[in-house]
Amino acid sequence: MRAPAALARWGCDPATSRGRRHPEPRAGTRSEFQRDRDRIVHCTAFRRLEYKTQVFVNHEGDLFRTRLTHSIEVAQIGRSIGRNLGLNEDLIEAIALAHDLGHTPFGHAGQDALHACMHGHGGFEHNLQSLRVVDELEQRYAAFDGLNLCFETREGILKHCRQEDARALGELGERFLLRRQPSLEAQVANLADEIAYNNHDIDDGLRSGLLRIGQLDRIELFAAHRRTVERLHPGITGRRLVHETIRRMIDDLVVDLLAESRRRVDAAAVASPDEVRAAPPLVAFSPAMRERSAQLKRFLHAGLYRHPRVDETMDRARAVVRRLFDAYAADPSRLPGEHRERVQAIGLRAIADYIAGMTDRFALREHARLTGEPPPRLSCADATD
Repeated sequence: MRAPAALARWGCDPATSRGRRHPEPRAGTRSEFQRDRDRIVHCTAFRRLEYKTQVFVNHEGDLFRTRLTHSIEVAQIGRSIGRNLGLNEDLIEAIALAHDLGHTPFGHAGQDALHACMHGHGGFEHNLQSLRVVDELEQRYAAFDGLNLCFETREGILKHCRQEDARALGELGERFLLRRQPSLEAQVANLADEIAYNNHDIDDGLRSGLLRIGQLDRIELFAAHRRTVERLHPGITGRRLVHETIRRMIDDLVVDLLAESRRRVDAAAVASPDEVRAAPPLVAFSPAMRERSAQLKRFLHAGLYRHPRVDETMDRARAVVRRLFDAYAADPSRLPGEHRERVQAIGLRAIADYIAGMTDRFALREHARLTGEPPPRLSCADATD
């Protein structure tokens, strides 16, 4: 398969990929990055994302984002940015759809609990776990473990990495040791992730009743676009006001990102993906927009992610993960057979792998089975519609 005609010289051409860990014949009808995307969409870990917390636990309402819908939104935003920068959209989509495959149940609360459980045993970080999923844990193919994705896709999945982990990853970890950048496609997926969660978390926070629209008037990015919507549509209220405001915020962020990224790419005069890797970060917001985005993130951290009701719910979620880990560590026979065998082979990491792969609802059912207690109440939203 040939690269798209619009691919810029700084974009990743699948025909010149650094390849897969296990060599395979090329697909006849798809590029290598399309093939990666398809493998991700069909894998078990991707389907589990439907029942994993973004901010609100899956059972709290049908309309809150999950890790799956979040990943789809990241892919949509990323492809739009990539098309305008002459990048490989299939690679951006593959990275976006895979970036949260290693996330635990109950979002960052689950990650924090599992990291504490693995203290002294390498810790736990969902980004590195996503790489473990695609490199080792998925079991679909006769010839290898994992999905055997291209280097460029795996590079984009691994957004950050401790030096000790980077040294163990060989070529994939080199950029963290040499302070180099990933491809532009990976940089786009990273910023698309930020755009997606900042904006959809506003929407979910308002839907939940934990945020009020008046609070957001202190946030420059929201307030400016709300005023525009109300000027263009006098009398608009409710969900229409929220959606019209948020879609303009996303557009503003994307347009700014494109302008600043084009300026940086032109100034760096990069002519290939390898020159991109040797350059400073090239996909970025302007300084003014970066500050507006940071103000929004600070607001969401204080007003939503650390809301007392969210904190209370996430404390209970962390306790569920800790009790699961302790129960399996004390008696690995309580694990399914294949996971018991992995504990014998690699120790507690096998338990972390098993828990990280759980959905919210499966983790609650397993907690009830192991403890004999009813599932704890995990709910922080006031209302849904």
